[in-house]
Amino acid sequence: MNLMNLKKIIFILSLSVSVVCQAKTINDSLYIEPDINRILPDDCDACGCAAGNGSSGFESLLNPQFIGIKYFAQHYKAKENLFVKDLTQDQYFNTLQVWGKIPLTEKLSVYASLPFHFHEKKTMQGDININGIGDLNLMGIYRIISSKDSFHQLNGGLGVKIPLGRFDEKGASGVNPSFQLGTGSWDYQAALNYKFQKNRLAVLVNTDYTIKTENRKKYRFGNQWNYAATGFYQVAGNKNTIFSAKAGLQGEVYDQNKQFNEVLPNTAGSALYGKFGFEASYKKFSLGSEVMLPVYSNLAGGDIEAKSRFSVFINFGI
Repeated sequence: MNLMNLKKIIFILSLSVSVVCQAKTINDSLYIEPDINRILPDDCDACGCAAGNGSSGFESLLNPQFIGIKYFAQHYKAKENLFVKDLTQDQYFNTLQVWGKIPLTEKLSVYASLPFHFHEKKTMQGDININGIGDLNLMGIYRIISSKDSFHQLNGGLGVKIPLGRFDEKGASGVNPSFQLGTGSWDYQAALNYKFQKNRLAVLVNTDYTIKTENRKKYRFGNQWNYAATGFYQVAGNKNTIFSAKAGLQGEVYDQNKQFNEVLPNTAGSALYGKFGFEASYKKFSLGSEVMLPVYSNLAGGDIEAKSRFSVFINFGI
């Protein structure tokens, strides 16, 4: 990461924290009553969340009202060009986002996230960098089922992605068309989230599907299905402090991209990740982090290989 990008990260973090710190209350990614863990599923697009839109819309289905900031990094290996067999090109997707969830009624809430992307790929001709605001995500979340003993909970969500990020048609012709700040299109999402939670143990299962539409350049990214299963265990906790460990699997499947309604080759694929991390809170302050490593990767007909992902967030209640 070059010095200019580092300065941008510091500036945005400072700006975000100055806004967030005005919030009244905070809880960890999932408010937890005295014996209960917090849960924050994490998901993104298989070749870079900027263009794929991933499933960031359901990340906080079970969270309380909050506002926070999150950093998310992805690393891929890709073919340099059509005439190179080996995967020699490193691609780094970095996202810093402001996000939050605000309750409207007892069962209905609104989730929103606004990302800032700074991506880099290393080529034989030199490094290529793009940075700027990404697409705004909005989602309505409804609690469908909640058992009296609170062991079971089912939430559903419907969302929309508003195309604020810039789409570069020239960039879409590269090995990884998702090297973008946005899709340039209005995309729509449906999500389901089920939680079983008892004492110190919790299991969370998520799935969501994103329908992507054609943008002004007649380019359409393929629809995407995401799924994840995560186990949580509260290692330690008292009235003011909670520390939980988590581990699980997360998968992504996406369709082929199209341009002028013609299918583009080597644009579909799938990937499966193993993940582990933690969440910790002290009173109104929460911190969490997660590492994801590929178990299986078949992206863009083998032209792209998933390497790793990392995320860290800090939340404040409102």
